[in-house]
Amino acid sequence: MLIVKKFGGTSVADKERIFNVANRCIEDYKKGHDVVVVLSAMGKQTDVLLDMANDINPNAPKRELDMLLTTGEQTSVALMAMAMHSLGVPSISLNAFQVAMHTTSVAGNAKLIKIDKDRIRHELEQRKIVIVTGFQGISKYDDYTTLGRGGSDTTAVALAATLHADACEIYTDVDGVYTADPRIVEGAKKLDQITYDEMLELASFGAGVLHNRSVEMAKKYGVQLVVRSSLNTTEGTIVKEEVKMEKMLISGVASDKNVARIAVVGLEDQPGVAFKLFRHLANHNVNVDMILQSIGRDNTKDISFTVTEDMADVAVETVERHRSGSLKCQDVKVNKNVSKVSIVGAGMQTNPGVAAQMFEALYDANVNIQQISTSEIRVTVLIDEEDTNKAMNAVHKEFDF
Repeated sequence: MLIVKKFGGTSVADKERIFNVANRCIEDYKKGHDVVVVLSAMGKQTDVLLDMANDINPNAPKRELDMLLTTGEQTSVALMAMAMHSLGVPSISLNAFQVAMHTTSVAGNAKLIKIDKDRIRHELEQRKIVIVTGFQGISKYDDYTTLGRGGSDTTAVALAATLHADACEIYTDVDGVYTADPRIVEGAKKLDQITYDEMLELASFGAGVLHNRSVEMAKKYGVQLVVRSSLNTTEGTIVKEEVKMEKMLISGVASDKNVARIAVVGLEDQPGVAFKLFRHLANHNVNVDMILQSIGRDNTKDISFTVTEDMADVAVETVERHRSGSLKCQDVKVNKNVSKVSIVGAGMQTNPGVAAQMFEALYDANVNIQQISTSEIRVTVLIDEEDTNKAMNAVHKEFDF
């Protein structure tokens, strides 16, 4: 049996936790399984490296940032291999170049193209535990790249798919996937299982336990995931295509404060305006969500949309740059004090009135809704950031998990 295990930064934050992870991996190894381990950088090491870079050059080239940040994971895997050797178990650490993990050339947010499996297979045949750097790859120019936030999850799932692993286990500092963040919502409950689609929606709209790109890849290649804690041995949450139990009406409530609302006011009310606006944003790699267009009046219309907070300035600058040209508008407004709250559940496909229940709960909690976005299994509202925790608790209580 081949098992891929991924451990996040908090799981390898210090010597004690490194040896804890080593022992957990060795347990499976001694049962005769092949074990591949994917690690993130230790604790807050990535933040430390970013602070160092910012101190030297606040506008450092992204290529050089990737060169710097990849040292975090290399430190983790080397120390883990040393720990396992001290425990008498053969192991080897490999970085993205040694594997090799081929990616696109977009520094800071590269995407995996393919993973060579020969080196890993060779080391497994020598009965070694193979420890691989997460979060990183190499471009066609042999430059190191990083995969963006949650990249180690993506690395683990990609390895599991490439190696046809029998299991892919994602270890974090929580026991599994909860109906809401237990640090915010009293009474949040751990789920035994959840579908890929539900997990993808939760991950995309704020649930931090798994990154959405990893869930998307797991669904595409049929990799069943298990999310569990690295700090205890309790059973976690299984993420797979279908769940055996009857579909819950709502599987979870998520929030995302990394949001900004952009309002483009007074656009010409004519065909092609929306196309021009969003084409310009796409050309500057601005990912847009929750689009709302007003009813035209006085030959003008307003378009509002949300972006991640770190892309808000880029979005505003892009619109301003084209105001006197292809985009004729009266004003551009930005509000960074907003957040998204979402409910997700496959059960809402066959149960009318779910959105109304959510809106009633928010009304009772005196939370104002600015925008609404939906999919077949999700309802998302945009609200004031200061109301986030109140809204989360009100909605969670309404659906009586």
